[in-house]
Amino acid sequence: MERNGIFKEILRDEAVFRLKELGKVSDREGYLERTFLSPASLRAADLIISWMQDAGLRTWVDQMGNIHGRTEAITTSSQALIIGSHMDTVVDAGMYDGLLGIISAISAVKALKISGKLEKLQRPVEVIAFSDEEGIRFQSTFLGSAAIAGTLPRSILQVSDKSGFTLQDVLKDNSIEATEEILSKVKYNSESVWGYVEVHIEQGPVLETLDYPLGIVKGIAGQTRLKVMVSGTQGHAGTVPMLLRQDPMVASAELIVTLESLCKYPDRFLTIGEGSGILQKESFSGLVCTVGELSCWPSASNVIPGQVNFTVDIRAMNDKARAAIVSEFSKQISERCDNRLVNCSIEHKHSAEATHCDKDLTSQLKHAADSAIRKLSTHDLGDMPVLMSGAGHDAMAMAKLTKIGMLFVRCRGGISHSPDEFVMEDDVWAAGLALVHFLEQHVVE
Repeated sequence: MERNGIFKEILRDEAVFRLKELGKVSDREGYLERTFLSPASLRAADLIISWMQDAGLRTWVDQMGNIHGRTEAITTSSQALIIGSHMDTVVDAGMYDGLLGIISAISAVKALKISGKLEKLQRPVEVIAFSDEEGIRFQSTFLGSAAIAGTLPRSILQVSDKSGFTLQDVLKDNSIEATEEILSKVKYNSESVWGYVEVHIEQGPVLETLDYPLGIVKGIAGQTRLKVMVSGTQGHAGTVPMLLRQDPMVASAELIVTLESLCKYPDRFLTIGEGSGILQKESFSGLVCTVGELSCWPSASNVIPGQVNFTVDIRAMNDKARAAIVSEFSKQISERCDNRLVNCSIEHKHSAEATHCDKDLTSQLKHAADSAIRKLSTHDLGDMPVLMSGAGHDAMAMAKLTKIGMLFVRCRGGISHSPDEFVMEDDVWAAGLALVHFLEQHVVE
């Protein structure tokens, strides 16, 4: 099965089979949906536990439903390397988001077991399948990883899902004693953890465009979410003259186009260049802004709306650049709403700082990924791409606990959160082999 150390049967064939098996485990007929501690998530947990044990790992489930598989070190080192990702999905999901990271980690550990190196690790290795990253059920992301990092607020136990069940209710229904004291025991001591590594599909088109199977992640973008509320004068679509209208829909349209211009061409709005305290052009590299939701009242074809609300999502690797965009857009909202004689207000719904990957850990991952690609490719692909992640990942939560590193895997069309999500079998193999080579750097020879 080893065959020159490339483990095709484990890292590709078996891994792909297991991804497809998990892709069948759903709470819905006809599409994949598996949310926090749902019946399907419990069935998926049984499979993951059995595969962890097959790889030689000791397993358990913690009070937040995270699945752990661990092997100890040959030395007395107490600092563990954690490798993980999430087992929950969005609604109508693909079968690679989160799951690829879990299966690749288990497969890599199994490859070490078969090669006789698992017992020679210089530090403990723990694989974690996090119970909730997407935040679909309780509208709060990173439940599993944030609990381990110790950043979950105490109030989270009283948050309800759409059926009215609190997180505490759901945990108790699954025989988990859900108290603040018990949940505090889920938290890891930072001194017990050496670092965290996550393999994840790119969820974007860059690697496919560059024709490269793997990419190194330099960091995860910071994020600001706003809700903009525009109110005007509701009226009859046929009787109010155009020059007398206070139309919040038109004002909102102007604001949305302004946001697009601001984020495409920030230098047209902001002072960018050389000098102390002035943002540089590269500070805005990777900046993206999105209006993903818009609603109006009363939403009738023959009525000038009286109220329009829309969401704004702003992401960037540079937190100062992101703050500058938020500030400038707020200024534009005030000016343009005054010009159109409509009232505008802004709610800040969410803010998260950018997360930077550890340089040494990233270097080790790059070396391992380069080695894997050289073994599997018949020609030189050139330098490995270094990417920013615009999407959030469990690594963001784990960065509050320890240093992090991430490896991206090419996905077809950059499509994710969709049944069209797809990763080529050989790219699954490359990801698993990269983890094998990374783990081998921690083997005592």
